[in-house]
Amino acid sequence: MNTAMNEAATTGATVEAEVYDAVVVGGGAAGLSGALALSRARRSVLVIDSGRPRNAPSDGVHVYLGREGTPPAELMADGREEIGRYGAEVRTGEVVSAERDGSGFRVALADGTAVRARRLLVTAGLVDELPQVPGVAELWGSDVLHCPYCHGWEVRDQRIGVLSTGPLAVHQALLWRQWSDDVTLFLHTGPEPDDEQYEQLAARGIAVVDGTVDELVRADGRLSGVRLDSGRVFDVAALAVATRMNARADWLAPLGLELAEQVVQGTVVGRHIPADPLGKTDVPGVWAAGNVVEVSGQVMVAAAAGLRAGAAVNADLIAEDTRAAVAERRAVAEPELAPADAVSALPRASYAPFSARDEREVCERVGSTGRHGL
Repeated sequence: MNTAMNEAATTGATVEAEVYDAVVVGGGAAGLSGALALSRARRSVLVIDSGRPRNAPSDGVHVYLGREGTPPAELMADGREEIGRYGAEVRTGEVVSAERDGSGFRVALADGTAVRARRLLVTAGLVDELPQVPGVAELWGSDVLHCPYCHGWEVRDQRIGVLSTGPLAVHQALLWRQWSDDVTLFLHTGPEPDDEQYEQLAARGIAVVDGTVDELVRADGRLSGVRLDSGRVFDVAALAVATRMNARADWLAPLGLELAEQVVQGTVVGRHIPADPLGKTDVPGVWAAGNVVEVSGQVMVAAAAGLRAGAAVNADLIAEDTRAAVAERRAVAEPELAPADAVSALPRASYAPFSARDEREVCERVGSTGRHGL
């Protein structure tokens, strides 16, 4: 019984025999960009995507040069078609765990199947923890917003509310003021601004409202206002909120890769995977890119990070392939210099009876300065 069959019998999982050069977990902008770089480098690539993109509620992707306003689903469909041209595969599924498998990895999916990979590229994005206010979840991505660079233009000159839930609320209100001169900061559960902040808000004409927001008011399915615990309703057409942004990567814990807190201006805004500028993590063989690393990065930033990480993964595979080729060459040509495992892995017929070193020494003895040698 082979290893895959034995493991399947033990764990109940169906393990594929093929070992991919890279398995990319997450099929968003970062994952597809990484897969594109790898597949164009003639690597075997499998993208596993849960089908639950963070930006699904949005009507379009913005600040993405050349694709401004493209619906997210259309952008991802185009990306899948592009990587398919170079042989990359895409599978819908949920990754539940990953573990070491020799020098590579075994990745288990929720449906009971498992795949093997030499390298992992984690681009699974993040999950937004929304403020627990009735109506926020229902309007998330349409009238309840978080990023002015993603959505500010679409609500320009409208009445914009900012829901305070933490120390960054004043900064958020001042930021949204660039897109409208009618901005109201609802203090809700956030801290009260200090004197300097009150002065800044007043100078920019931003109103400040005390009290807890009880619910969002809707009319014809769109946001029309916020209702405070006092019962008073304030008219707004859009509401900016701060979310806690957590990387979808808890399944990496068995590999020893723990998430770290993402801190912005002294405030924890979520959890992310620590990685270097090329996406390399502390776990050998595992790279990460996109919002799992930079929780506040936009789609175009995520795509660029995926490209960098994909190229870095390919470079690492080239280094490994080169080491293996050198070991094999030594095992054939000069078995006395090769690692014992490399030599024993070769059939006896592969051993060279007359190595390059032997030929050189014989030529020196026989031909002196007239030798051809190697």
